[in-house]
Amino acid sequence: MTKVNHVGIVVEDGDEKTVVIVEALNSVKKHTMWSQYANTGHKVAIYRPLNLNEKELEAITAKANSYVGQGYSYTKIAAHYLDWLFGSVYFFRRFASMDNDPICSWLVAKCYQVVGKRFGVDADAASPDDIWDYVSTNKNYRCMRALREVF
Repeated sequence: MTKVNHVGIVVEDGDEKTVVIVEALNSVKKHTMWSQYANTGHKVAIYRPLNLNEKELEAITAKANSYVGQGYSYTKIAAHYLDWLFGSVYFFRRFASMDNDPICSWLVAKCYQVVGKRFGVDADAASPDDIWDYVSTNKNYRCMRALREVF
């Protein structure tokens, strides 16, 4: 069962009103979680990796920031859907250009890939639910904010 349908990456720590995230929406944007999700009915969770050093965290953050301003690929979303339709195979996504116009899960997976981390699947094949399943069950990730609405 799918638990989440979107992921982003924290690039600046803060409280619920000031934490800054990078995420692929209609383009890759950098903003506060509050400005995007407060009083929208969307639920948000935050997981923190426990197995990364400061240099690795800086590399992940730099990679995320490098995507800001890029477009969003609806073609990749179609490729994810077709793979899901055919039993979650990794076929159509192989042919969708993933280096430009990222989607949310690709962006997060590629950022972590720069330090050799994966979410149990190839970065090009990662879905939001794959990332959720991995971080919510892996001892190397701590839940900093349970999945709930932003008020």
